[in-house]
Amino acid sequence: MTPRGPVLVAALSAAAVLLTGCGTSPGGAASGAEASLAPLPAPVAAPPNPGAAPITDEARLQAALLTTGQLPAGFAVLPDPVRDLGLPPLPEDTAAGSETDRSSTDPQVCAGVLREVADQSPGATTRAASRFSGPDFASIDTDAASYAGDGAAQAFAHLQSTLASCAEYRGTDADGIAVQYRLGGLEQPSVGDASTAVRLVTTSEGFTMISDVVVAVVGPTVVQVAATGQQPVEPEVLAGLAAAAVNRLRAGV
Repeated sequence: MTPRGPVLVAALSAAAVLLTGCGTSPGGAASGAEASLAPLPAPVAAPPNPGAAPITDEARLQAALLTTGQLPAGFAVLPDPVRDLGLPPLPEDTAAGSETDRSSTDPQVCAGVLREVADQSPGATTRAASRFSGPDFASIDTDAASYAGDGAAQAFAHLQSTLASCAEYRGTDADGIAVQYRLGGLEQPSVGDASTAVRLVTTSEGFTMISDVVVAVVGPTVVQVAATGQQPVEPEVLAGLAAAAVNRLRAGV
C-alpha cells in the first residue's frame, strides 16, 4: 500500500503548481493554516478484550470499508496500483531516504502520523484500505487493521502515543522540498468502542493542506478515516463518515 503521508504531500505540491499557474498568491490557499490548533486530545483507552475474533479475510475487511455511497458527491475511487491494477510493488530503491527519494521526517517517529494502522502497529491478522479523490485536490482515505487478542487496544494506544509526540514537526518531500506539519485536537463525537480525532496541517512553500482524522476501535479492528483538502471538511461530514465506517465494520458488510 502507498503510505498516506507522501500522497498528501503530492496533492499539496500539485495544488501549489495549479494555484501558481492561476495567479493565486502564496498563502492564498493557506488561510486555514493560520488558525491556532486545539491541544492534542488526552489518551483514550480501548477495551482490552473485544470479545470477538479478528477478521482474517482481507476481502471481507475491504468490503466493510467506506464506499462512494457514504461519501459526499463528487468523490471517486482511486484504484490501488497493486491490488486493483495488477502493477508490481514499488522497487526498494524508491523507499524514503533512498537516492531517488529525498523525503525525510524530523523527528523520525512522526513519519508514522496518518500512515495506515497496520504500518504503524504491525501484527494485524489482515488489513485493507480505500482512497477516494474529490474536487479541488480533496481526498478521503480510510484504512483498517484487525488484531487478535488485545492487539486492537495496543495498536490504538500506539497510534495515540505517536500523535502525542508530534504536535509540531518538519521534513522534506521526495524532491527535498521543506514541509512543515502541525497537529492538534479535533472536536468530534465518540464512535465505536473508543475513538480520537485530530487535525494535521501540512504546509510547503506557502501552500497548505488540512487533514481531519478520526481513529476508532470496533471490536478487534482499528479503523482510520482521513478527509484532506485545502479547507477543513465540515465537522458533520467527518462525523458522518466516521459513524458510517464504524457501522459498516460492526455489520460485517
